[in-house]
This record gives sequence, structure tokens and C-alpha cells, in this order.
Amino acid sequence: MFENLEAAPPDPILGLTAAFKEDANPDKLNLGVGVYCDGDGKTPVLASVLEAERRLLERGDSKTYLPIDGSPEYGEAVRQLVFGSGNNARRVTVQGPGGTGALRVAGDFLHQLYPGARLWLSAPTWANHPKVFAAAGLETAEYPYFEAATNGLDFDRMLAGLEAVPAGDVVLLHGCCHNPTGVDPSADQWRRLAEVLAERRIIPLVDFAYQGLGDGLDADAAGLRVLCDLVPECLVASSFSKNFGLYKERVGALTVQAASAAAAAAVLSHLKVCIRTNFSNPPAHGSAIVTTVLQDGQLRQQWEAEVAAMRERINGMRRTFVARLAERGVARDFSFIERQRGMFSFSGLSADQVARLRQEYSIYIVGSGRINVAGITDRSVDRLCDAIAAVL
Repeated sequence: MFENLEAAPPDPILGLTAAFKEDANPDKLNLGVGVYCDGDGKTPVLASVLEAERRLLERGDSKTYLPIDGSPEYGEAVRQLVFGSGNNARRVTVQGPGGTGALRVAGDFLHQLYPGARLWLSAPTWANHPKVFAAAGLETAEYPYFEAATNGLDFDRMLAGLEAVPAGDVVLLHGCCHNPTGVDPSADQWRRLAEVLAERRIIPLVDFAYQGLGDGLDADAAGLRVLCDLVPECLVASSFSKNFGLYKERVGALTVQAASAAAAAAVLSHLKVCIRTNFSNPPAHGSAIVTTVLQDGQLRQQWEAEVAAMRERINGMRRTFVARLAERGVARDFSFIERQRGMFSFSGLSADQVARLRQEYSIYIVGSGRINVAGITDRSVDRLCDAIAAVL
């Protein structure tokens, strides 16, 4: 059966890591995969996470299965973090293996119950989005988002594109820290987007993977909250890989808002079917960490300070990156990098320039020119800027 099977192409992002590991250059630099690094270039385990794990180990809970939809305490903690202290009566949450797993559950749910619905993705979007939803059987299309000439949001074209989306279709929005561009709508633009989606009866699916890493935990959720106030139904996929540093624990959640509590209960029953026929029930350890931290006042305060420190380091590195490029006499204006938010920068480097960075300098970034700013350190920024200046 497998004799004539051809190898599948490597993942455009994680495949870079495999190539990076094989590179013998001691000064190699991996800015492809979306992992936060501290000033020493290491991905730390948060102190609040370590303390939560210590408490869980002491408690010695059973290793029996979680319910199909995950821990109820975790679901409540997720809703409070995402939506604030408002009324969550018509919202239900299921646990997923990472934010990607939550997106796949959303895809399965939408395709199985609404097979005629198309999913609209921003141009560009995270490279794995089209593949995840295609695997779930969903047809995808694109709406305008990024304007290369200004390195900003092309809001007028975005709005015109969404006004042409048929009722009943689903539009995926990035809740904050848009991946790969780092360009987000303003508060006023979020409200206008919400009005258009509500008027046209389009269902938003929000990928919310970077809460806290843009401008703050509540500030990053502000647009999403406006959206959910104005539309009766929406889906939100959360991830705690980045803001808790729980990358390999695979901690995510899918929250669905319905028009009524009764409708939300019906949605939950179908989400459980999707999960049961996929991964049956979710892993427990990572979600227990998140729940422990968010429910304990002292740990919550410690975690928020750690998230703020990560955010400040990323935004500070953006400023340093722009300044060091200017010091090298680079003619191109890179000031837009300071205005972007989150872990990534859509640098505007061409595919040929990206290839030269890899071949000549052992600097690995995604072919689209997306740079993981959270992977740059004070030790590596000069070498990176020298290399970019050379390929430009």
C-alpha cells in the first residue's frame, strides 16, 4: 500500500525548524516558528505556571478522563478571561488540544451542521488556517486585509469585501496581534466590522491566540468584546500556548455564543459529538494549570505581571529593531514595525531576500517575510540587522 507513496511537503513554518536544527552554523538564528524567547534566547517556564504545577502535584488528583467538553471550571475561567465579568449565560466552552485543535472542532461543527457555509479568511492569514479548515471539509475564500504599500490595514477594501459575503457564511477574524502581519483594526473599526457582520447575518469566528501580548489582557480583548456585544452568534478559539508559555501542553478552548441559553445548550451537544468522534476528550494537565492560576488571586497577579513583561520585551525589541536598521543606513522605512503588535512582523522582505538570509547568514524566517520579533534578542539584533541591510 505504501510502496509508491511520495513524501508530503514539509510544513512551511515547522519545516523551517527541522532545517534550522540541521544547520551547522553556530550563529544560526530561528525567527520562523512562533515561540517567545526571553533576553537570553530561551523559552522560559513562567513562575506562576511552576507554582501551579507544584500545587497540582501535591493535590494528587485522579488521572481519570475529563468530560468530553473538558473541565467546567476551566470553561468558566476561559469565558471570564475572554469576555470579562459580563453575562455568559448564552455562551458554552469546550476544551481543545491547543488553539489549533479548537479551530478544528469549530471547522468540524460548521461543516457537519452547515455544509453549505463558506469560511472567509483574511489575505494574508496564518499559513495553517486554510489547511485546518480544508481538512474539516470547509470551502474557504479570502477577503482583503493587508495593504503592502502602507504596511497597514486596508480597511475600506476589507469592509467592501465583507459586505459582499453572503448571509450564513463565516468570517474568521484575528482577535488581536494579527498573524502574520501584526496589524489590527482600531476600536472604531472593530465596531464598524461588528455592525456589518450583524446587518448581513454573517457569523464571526475569532482566532484569539495572543491575548495580553499586544497592549494588555483587556485591551487586546476590547475589539472582540464589542463584536460579541453586537452580533447574536459567534465562535471564539482561544489558545494559552503563548500567554502561559504552555506550548507543548496543547491548551486551547472553543467558546460559542448563541442567541439564547437554550440554543447554546443545543450547540454544546453537537460540539460534544464532534469531539467524541475526533479526540474523544481533552488532555487535563495544561487546562488544570490555567484554571489554578486564573482562580487564585496571588497566582493571577503574578501571571499578569509575567505577561506584561513578555509584552514589554516584544514591543521594546520592535523599537530596537527599527532603530538599528536605521543606524545601518537602510533606506527603506521600517517604522511600521513599531506600530505592529504581537509576536510577528510582516517585514516586506521578498522570497529571494528571505532565501539569501537563510543561505548566506543562517537566519531562518518564513517565506512570506514574517519575522518572529519575540525571538530576537539584544545579542542577535545587530547580526540580524546587518544581514537584512546586506540583502536589501
